[in-house]
Amino acid sequence: MEERARCPSGKPAQKSRHQMSRCSVSTRSQSRSTWGLFKGMPAEVFDMVLEHLSVKEMSVFSMVSKAISSHIAGYVSTKAWRRRMILQKFHHPVHKECVLEHYRSLGLLFKRCTLLLPTKERLKFIYSKLSEVPCFEINKCTVTPGCLGFASYGVFLQTLIAGWDELECHRVFSFLCNYTSLPRKLRAAVMGLPGAAPDLEVQIRLFCRSVLLDWWRDQADRLFWLTRLLQPWPFVSQARLLFIFYGPLSQDGKIEWEKMTENVVPECDLWDLAKIIRMLFSESEAKEWTADSVISILDEISASPQFWLRENLARLLILCGNRVCFNFMASKALNGRVMEISRLLVFLILVCEKDNYYMNWSVKMALQIGRLFPERRSFIQNIETAFSQVAMEMCETLMAGGQNADPNLIHNLCSILNANAHFHTEMLCMFIKEYSS
Repeated sequence: MEERARCPSGKPAQKSRHQMSRCSVSTRSQSRSTWGLFKGMPAEVFDMVLEHLSVKEMSVFSMVSKAISSHIAGYVSTKAWRRRMILQKFHHPVHKECVLEHYRSLGLLFKRCTLLLPTKERLKFIYSKLSEVPCFEINKCTVTPGCLGFASYGVFLQTLIAGWDELECHRVFSFLCNYTSLPRKLRAAVMGLPGAAPDLEVQIRLFCRSVLLDWWRDQADRLFWLTRLLQPWPFVSQARLLFIFYGPLSQDGKIEWEKMTENVVPECDLWDLAKIIRMLFSESEAKEWTADSVISILDEISASPQFWLRENLARLLILCGNRVCFNFMASKALNGRVMEISRLLVFLILVCEKDNYYMNWSVKMALQIGRLFPERRSFIQNIETAFSQVAMEMCETLMAGGQNADPNLIHNLCSILNANAHFHTEMLCMFIKEYSS
């Protein structure tokens, strides 16, 4: 019997790494197909197997091998499957969570079965399957307020691109802009007068929030998509878009442009807008935004379509937080708009009184603003003058109404008098405390 070749040490000679690799690969390919147990099964029979799988099970199955993933991608392209799984009833669904969970599963399925395709090809493939759904497109749905189409699309998209890097997300946004004509529709909304195209404004709000913004839990992700929507536009258009996205809605679902200039609004109507302004102002997250740009946008918002009631602006500033409020007031102080700041401070004090905020907050804000002026005595006199003017204006309006005067006017007058007393009490207590210490 022939002896094995031995190396000098007496051990059997080893094959080269290239020989071992080639041997192992050929043996594996010969002994096992990538189809596994489904090798040799007719495609029709394999499709029958897929018919019995849920969307979640099919998404897991697509990860088994490239061949199975490719076959599933072809299977989900059939009209029969799309008609059964993609075209859902979105109008006033009874089980909303079930519909959303279904589209979350669909997003996972398409994410996995297109895993090996380039980003552009993945998006084309997926869009070709969803383009037949009218409720996924702006101005195509006939039942907008009660439709779950945009929300389902948003859940699908968020699941699909979760974990993608920033460059790929830029490509997703560019793809959506090209295939939905979103920039053209945004232009139509911001170039006309506010409220001139109410249906288009509502459609843009629903699409942008339900598809691109609201489903992201991470603030950085939401900020990324909001920045993509806003950055191509000048400040005045950015302000218009922010109000379209997050401004208050009327009972019939329209953007309430005139309400901010005619009526005092509650906190709940301003909370969404305040949260998004605070997010843009955040230094740690909003790297593509500066404090000056956010303050400029806020200034434009408060003048659209006309100047807001000062009480509404004051309430929004309080909800935006100390930093935004101070920077907004400081920008006006640096431009010498003393009386405007004084009146706005009075309404900040009034909102603190009405909404039960601590009055020492308004005192501290007034002191911070006062340090920006070389003549602080003059600044204090302007605040006192503004208090008197606002109280007299309310009194004149109340007297003009006579016996039929609105009870809210009486409440406002009482509130401004109480606010004046509480503000000066808090200020005196602060000065006495500092003097005694």
